Amino acid sequence: MVLHPGELRAFGVSSQGPLKLKPTRAGLTRAANLLRSGGVIAFPTDTVYGLGAAADDEVARRRIYAIKGRPVGLPLILMAAAESQLEGWVHVDSRAEAFVRSWWPGPLTVILHAKGGGTLGVRIPKHEVALELLRASGPLMTTSANLHGRVPAMNADEAGALTGIAAVLDGGAAPGGLASSVLDLTGPEPHVLREGAIPTAQLLGPPPPRAG
Repeated sequence: MVLHPGELRAFGVSSQGPLKLKPTRAGLTRAANLLRSGGVIAFPTDTVYGLGAAADDEVARRRIYAIKGRPVGLPLILMAAAESQLEGWVHVDSRAEAFVRSWWPGPLTVILHAKGGGTLGVRIPKHEVALELLRASGPLMTTSANLHGRVPAMNADEAGALTGIAAVLDGGAAPGGLASSVLDLTGPEPHVLREGAIPTAQLLGPPPPRAG
């Protein structure tokens, strides 16, 4: 999929580069409207800057692959602001519920059975700007903001260097650190596909104490 100038303009992409939006009410509303119109937005998360497209917009999801040069066989992750936004997307059984109640919001991506068949990775990030965007826009299909194989963007300027995005939501420098841990719950036993910010022993051991 190649992004031509006319197509870029149709989805809010300026020849002067992406809009830089502040995480104010006005900025979040503008970002949500661009997403609903098929645009791709860069935004901060609790690890790095990410790219997001409306979860129910197949064309916008394909646009993420074109912007990144990402192989189509690599799946995107569904980010949500709350478990209620996952309804209609994945099956959350009691085992999954126990994990997400222990670790969300936070750097844990859980692979679950998708309601349309197949599997889907889902996550609720622990970053207020990301959560405010997700509340305003609804769930987003996401990936890190970078060309495929390159280092992810850690701030709005780095994310804004990508060609084809409509806007960057500037939430300051991303925290960095390790990527999210990825836990597959589609088989008979939990299986860690990627050890990240949550060590495997901690993830599969006794649940952490709940705050409060």
